[in-house]
Amino acid sequence: MVLTYDEHGGFFDHVPRLVDGVPSPDDIVGPPPYNFTFNRLGVLVPAILISPWIEKGTVMHGPNGSPSPMSQFEHSSVPATVKKLFNLLRDFLTKRDAWAGTFKGVVQTRTEPRTDCPEQLPTPTRIRQTEANEEAKLTSFQQEIVQLAAVLYGDHQLSSLQQRIRERMNVREGTSYMRSAVRRFFEAGMLAKRMGVADDEQIVKMMPSLTTRTSSADQDNLP
Repeated sequence: MVLTYDEHGGFFDHVPRLVDGVPSPDDIVGPPPYNFTFNRLGVLVPAILISPWIEKGTVMHGPNGSPSPMSQFEHSSVPATVKKLFNLLRDFLTKRDAWAGTFKGVVQTRTEPRTDCPEQLPTPTRIRQTEANEEAKLTSFQQEIVQLAAVLYGDHQLSSLQQRIRERMNVREGTSYMRSAVRRFFEAGMLAKRMGVADDEQIVKMMPSLTTRTSSADQDNLP
């Protein structure tokens, strides 16, 4: 298990950011007037790796010059580690993934798992005193999650869906849409594999049948 969370700043966040030798993920430049080139690292955030295959109390600050002398641990280290551990043959997703340090050396030091790990965790204290309001409109963060699901399903090109997410979709509808989109994405991947047009490492790119839907009936029947 890998935990990363947005908890930066404060007196302990004193390490200078790396601004040299950091590749842009895709060479895309931000809009004027700043024209940001994405060739530096951002604020520092904590990361916790949890596994019986990791030595107790392990603390790491960097990948020790691998895969390149300037490589650092950053968010792209997660997909880079997955590629390394499972020997995926496809190219890295971005130049930043190829540059980022991996956690392979942390999880491959033991020949057998530790036995001092807790097998049962205490029941967490209930924070919310009432049931969730599923009729509430989506928050900005929830809208972003639904939009991610729309990319999986190919619906991100539908202007009507984007408008509905921003203006009318509630929590219940958003949850239903995400479950449907993810399920259909996996179904399409399995179908492509059975048909022999995709292998275990290919990602199916789904496309919508329409780019706009104008009628209210169509909007109400979005998956």
